[in-house]
Amino acid sequence: MSNYKLLGVGTNAKTIKGDGSEYLTAILYMTPYKVMVDGKSFNSCAMAEQASCIDACLYTAGRGKFSNVQSARQRKAQWFYKDRQGFMEQLIDDIDRFQIYCMKRDIQPCVRLNGTTDIRWELIKVDGQNIFELFPNVQFYDYTKIANRKCKDIPNYHLTWSYSNANADYAKLLDKALEQGMNAAVVFRSNFIQVKPKAWHTWKGYPVIDGDQDDLRFLDPRGGHIVALYAKGDAKKDTSGFVQEV
Repeated sequence: MSNYKLLGVGTNAKTIKGDGSEYLTAILYMTPYKVMVDGKSFNSCAMAEQASCIDACLYTAGRGKFSNVQSARQRKAQWFYKDRQGFMEQLIDDIDRFQIYCMKRDIQPCVRLNGTTDIRWELIKVDGQNIFELFPNVQFYDYTKIANRKCKDIPNYHLTWSYSNANADYAKLLDKALEQGMNAAVVFRSNFIQVKPKAWHTWKGYPVIDGDQDDLRFLDPRGGHIVALYAKGDAKKDTSGFVQEV
């Protein structure tokens, strides 16, 4: 497979489970939360402090714990804030080549732009169009902590809201996120599906589905569901309220 300057393909354990004969996922990983560019601080995850998920961020999971991987992600984030036009041109080129690769093999191309960030890509325009409009045949999907993102009318972009109970005000956004048509991802310290009998697969009154089988969230039942995820990386030690007990 061709190398991409911004996208990673086959680098996420959960997307590999979904990368069979039907779907292939490419992910953009950058430094989450704050990055310094020319002495200025830029925040790529606006709700990180309110959700108190900084220490438990998946940024440290898997290959993300290695310093060379973190440095590469930091360089991408700095490029994004320092040279937006050049960054977007490269991103478009990467997605275009990835789409061609998939189409030749009769595979659905899927892209996660916020592998470890929470950027409102719907607001970034290139020649008057956002990235989703530029690639209508690509399935985009992400997790977000911004409950009021106006994306439900974008046909090829699927969002799953990320829950945290570390902050009472943030936790109250659960209903708003579900009202926006999203499901809510909840990180549990233990494997919820294995621990709870099937008849008890509900949480806060909402039906629970297993989010660890694959990462193809756009295939989940529509809205009103809890997507149970098992804590990974530093999240296993989290005591902030971001990680929930089963």
